[in-house]
Amino acid sequence: MTKVYGYARVSTADQHLEAQLQALKQSGAEEIYKDKATGNNSNRKGLQDLLKVLQDGDTVIITKMDRIARNVKEGIALIDELNEKGIRLNVLNMGMFDNSPTSRLIRNILLSVADWEREMILERQREGIAVARANGKYKTKPKKYTDKNPALLHALELFADRANNKKTVKDICQITKVTRSSLYSIAKERGIL
Repeated sequence: MTKVYGYARVSTADQHLEAQLQALKQSGAEEIYKDKATGNNSNRKGLQDLLKVLQDGDTVIITKMDRIARNVKEGIALIDELNEKGIRLNVLNMGMFDNSPTSRLIRNILLSVADWEREMILERQREGIAVARANGKYKTKPKKYTDKNPALLHALELFADRANNKKTVKDICQITKVTRSSLYSIAKERGIL
């Protein structure tokens, strides 16, 4: 029996899936897989779990192509992989992709345009930053934690000695008031992780 699946993804834990989940349900998704992970990570658990259950005749619905693939090459490879297994991909802002010649042509054009648009946005952003820097108006956010911050130093010390002090990362963050993401990031920078 064929089934309609949905796939939703946001890049960070701070972002919310609700809008995507609602759109997928309204479009007929019976079961939805989801991830909170950057698109650059191709080993997303939700996506991998979805790919394992798909069968010939199933349909996968996503809200936008960048939820499942980050670039043209990855998008084409994924659509081809799905189509070869008899699975259709319904991208809500682009349309249905199956294995027909017309669908492949439209897919390539739309993915190329989406990739070009993304590159143009990044180029304009880089140009804007360069102009702002030249005019002295672009300042990077100051680092919250410096090498002189006693809370950070204490957190790193506790983090490095977790095996002995039996403190969890949550415990360390509560004790020192250093955020989890900052602790992991700085520990990784310093080779503690």
